[in-house]
Amino acid sequence: MQIFGIKTPLIKPGDDIVKITLESSKKCGMEILNNDILVFSAKVIGIAQGRLIDLSTINPSYRARELAALYDMDPRFVELVIRESDEILGGVKHALLTIKKGTVIANGGVDLSNAPPGFAALWPENPQKSAEEIRERFKNMGINIAVLIIDSRVLPMRIGNSAVALGIAGFKPIEDLRGHKDLYGRSMRIKQLAIADNIAAAALLVMGETSESTPIALVRDAKVTYGEGFSISEAILPKGECLIMHILSKIRNL
Repeated sequence: MQIFGIKTPLIKPGDDIVKITLESSKKCGMEILNNDILVFSAKVIGIAQGRLIDLSTINPSYRARELAALYDMDPRFVELVIRESDEILGGVKHALLTIKKGTVIANGGVDLSNAPPGFAALWPENPQKSAEEIRERFKNMGINIAVLIIDSRVLPMRIGNSAVALGIAGFKPIEDLRGHKDLYGRSMRIKQLAIADNIAAAALLVMGETSESTPIALVRDAKVTYGEGFSISEAILPKGECLIMHILSKIRNL
């Protein structure tokens, strides 16, 4: 598998992300081929869709002010996190741990980094739909690619960021290894391989997190199952079936 970063101009609201991808890939000397996987930062998709919020327009609620005081955060930012999150699990200084669209993520996907000063950037309204629409645009041009929309995330008991898939189109996000034999002939009982998340994490290495201006990655020769009808919903596990969340929920209820 090969992964190449695609540098782009600064993405602005209303920009055509497909057009920019094609132009930027040519400038980087790369041709987008059938069965390539294009990986997009959720932030640039959200910005192109106009999902930038002027913090001066936000009136924080009592709960936002309370959480902001507890975790040393801007109450306006916290108010956006509350609006964007399905559930707030807790926090540490400068960050809240949330659940959004079945994904455990910091701050409900709301981000100040690489957003214009005074603004916050949000995820696309529907990352799955966005991935499907981008793929369809390329298919209409005769290029049969797959698409992945990702964001960075933290992992329990680990320092630093990895990445998580938020929307997927054109390949299977999970490889089910249950029933497969190990080296000693024992059947796997619960093992499933997070293909989409693993590709997301690998792509993040070339995309970067700060001033790289590389919000897109091209993944080539990935060992994935290409096809139609795949969705990120296949990769989402209910809280009650998740090892980590199931245990944490029990602890919180003690």
